[in-house]
Amino acid sequence: MKRQELSSLHHCAFSLTYHLVLTTKYRRKVITKEMLIRLQEIFDETLKKWDCKLIEFNGEDDHVHLLLNATPNIQLSILVNNLKTVSSRLIRRDFKAVISKVYWKPVFWHRSYCIVTAGGAPLDVIRRYIEEQDSPEP
Repeated sequence: MKRQELSSLHHCAFSLTYHLVLTTKYRRKVITKEMLIRLQEIFDETLKKWDCKLIEFNGEDDHVHLLLNATPNIQLSILVNNLKTVSSRLIRRDFKAVISKVYWKPVFWHRSYCIVTAGGAPLDVIRRYIEEQDSPEP
């Protein structure tokens, strides 16, 4: 059985992997191949500032998927908000001509998002492992 690789801080060992999905405002099909390349750069740079790591990235014309590793000392909602804010501002600046044809307000991402934990053992394996622990004798 392969052991899970863990990262560590002074006070803990961890492996926190998340799958984040962001959609464009009104699901407008505005993302081009060039934007996708630039978004990957933006997300990678932003995550590094948070001591996080972008593992995988891709998307379509109306949404993107990020697979990322995070540390336990961040608030996930604040990280996601920062990713959306920074990427929206820079994409609107760098691709103003394209985006202004679709959005007349300074928007890019929909306010909601989907984030799911990923990686590690399936829940039934973890549940079985916990159930099979040797309990202390009474």
